[in-house]
Amino acid sequence: MALWVIAFGSPEYHRMVELRNDILRKPLGLVFSEEELQRDMHDILIAAFDEDIMLACCILTREGPETCKLRQMAVQKNRQGKGIGAAIIHFAENIARDRGYRKIIMHARSAAVGFYEKLGYATYGDPFEEVTLPHFSMQKTLI
Repeated sequence: MALWVIAFGSPEYHRMVELRNDILRKPLGLVFSEEELQRDMHDILIAAFDEDIMLACCILTREGPETCKLRQMAVQKNRQGKGIGAAIIHFAENIARDRGYRKIIMHARSAAVGFYEKLGYATYGDPFEEVTLPHFSMQKTLI
């Protein structure tokens, strides 16, 4: 498995949008707006590949001088539970550290909270609804 930072607008980016749409949006009857996708332009776009197949992806968005937000984490359904998600999170954390970030925050779907807790993330605040699903705010200080 190869882990890469990919360029906005590249063929890999378009595959990332397709994976995010398939895993995160279509099941909820939602689609990305052009405005939502334009947000990706200034973000760190990360993907995991097996040969030419994109297995997983996530995005890091700057939230402050030392904080970034992990968002749009998606792993192909038939590849979930095989360590790919943990690998891409560790890679994203290393990229964040290398770029001077000391904390990662996120809005995690309630079904994914246990996954992130195993990787050292902690919930804070009250649950809330986002994209029609219950979510929790989570964070991790990078060492």
